[in-house]
Amino acid sequence: MTVTTAVPPRPILAVAHRGDPFHYRENTLASVESALAAGADAVEVDVQLTRDGVPVLLHDLTLERLWADPRPVGSVTAEQLSALGSPGVRVPTLAEALKAVAETPAARLLIDLDTPGPVAATWRAVTDLGAQARVAFCGSIAALLAVRELSAEAELALTWKQPRLPGPALLADLRPRYVNPPFGLLDPAFTAGAHELGLAVSCWTVDRRRTMRKVADLGVDSITSNRIGLLRRTLDARG
Repeated sequence: MTVTTAVPPRPILAVAHRGDPFHYRENTLASVESALAAGADAVEVDVQLTRDGVPVLLHDLTLERLWADPRPVGSVTAEQLSALGSPGVRVPTLAEALKAVAETPAARLLIDLDTPGPVAATWRAVTDLGAQARVAFCGSIAALLAVRELSAEAELALTWKQPRLPGPALLADLRPRYVNPPFGLLDPAFTAGAHELGLAVSCWTVDRRRTMRKVADLGVDSITSNRIGLLRRTLDARG
């Protein structure tokens, strides 16, 4: 008689979207640290460049939405930015965020880059701190190609918004670890096809418990959420 043993669910990474934005302003040190305290395996952050070429955590091209300041971030220096907000709740540099993540064993940053413009300065900030093993990159294809030109080893999550998987030429150029679609594109065929290609599957942005469970059951490897505490509890309850 053959005895079979149930295979436990594969661990799924919990990624905090811009930190813990339901509790602290997104892309701030307070938000990053709160996400890590809530059990995030990684924190996704956005990077823009200041006028003096310093990579800082900010999604928008201007300071208007978060900081009620109409200036483009590219028009102010890092020193001028430091005057906005308060300690912990201000626009931090990427270096500051990397140092915060380094204090939590095994935690990582997922750096989202919309354009190639910040890539060189971002990679320099990472390598200056010896943090290459602590980061991965997502974002536009052009930005990811620029990262790959600088490093053959950098971990890439190919942000993908098409129902069909990327073609072989793009995969050969980028050599991504993950394909990274919005969760609405996922179905069993997409996930299985990605795994057959040797790609892990990450997805964004999942904020409801029911959807977290549904996406997890599709066999994804990583889930990004604005509600990192809920995601952590949901995944832990799953086993």
